[in-house]
Amino acid sequence: MNFSIPLSHLDQYWSGFVVTLKTSVIALILSFIIGFIIATLRVSGVRPLAFFARWYVEFLRNTPLLVQVFFFYYALPRLHVSWLNFNGYQAGMLGLTFYTAAYIAENVRAGIQSIDKGQLEAARASGLTYYQAMLYIILPQAFRIVIPPLGTQFINLVKNSAVLAFFAGLDIMYVADSLQGSSGEVFGVYTFAALFYLIITIPLTILVNYLEKKLAY
Repeated sequence: MNFSIPLSHLDQYWSGFVVTLKTSVIALILSFIIGFIIATLRVSGVRPLAFFARWYVEFLRNTPLLVQVFFFYYALPRLHVSWLNFNGYQAGMLGLTFYTAAYIAENVRAGIQSIDKGQLEAARASGLTYYQAMLYIILPQAFRIVIPPLGTQFINLVKNSAVLAFFAGLDIMYVADSLQGSSGEVFGVYTFAALFYLIITIPLTILVNYLEKKLAY
């Protein structure tokens, strides 16, 4: 049990922390946008769109994140299309984004379907199109309902970002793996990695718990 090694490499942990935080924020924003689009398609009533959205969610939620990132990193470049050649960081980012979007889509879908259908019918009767009714009437109410589970998804996304370590993503886990490989120290190196993840996840957990209590009334 040697803490001198991680203590002497705090600058590397901090660098990995910044990469993890930046990746998590970008992936959350993108997955939030994609998730809302997929959820809207799934409840649209247009069969081809709903079918696509359903299978997007089912496929991505029921296959491992690591497999999906391997697909972006190793499989797509075999198609010999220049813009499909992703480096490790990009592959990890795409995997995190699309994987998390599937869970967000399911949360949003549940939120939308919890709103009384009469509100959508009333909005349509007043002259709004389906998408206008969703945007101005349904989604604002659904958003209030799904904020707590979305916070939970962000926490999961931060933890799932450790997958970047497999592809030289320079995140917290990559730094810990590199130090473990060069020093042989295990306990101290990975304990510090866990602490840096907790710096992100504990405040998020407190925020999510606060929102759950506040929005419950």
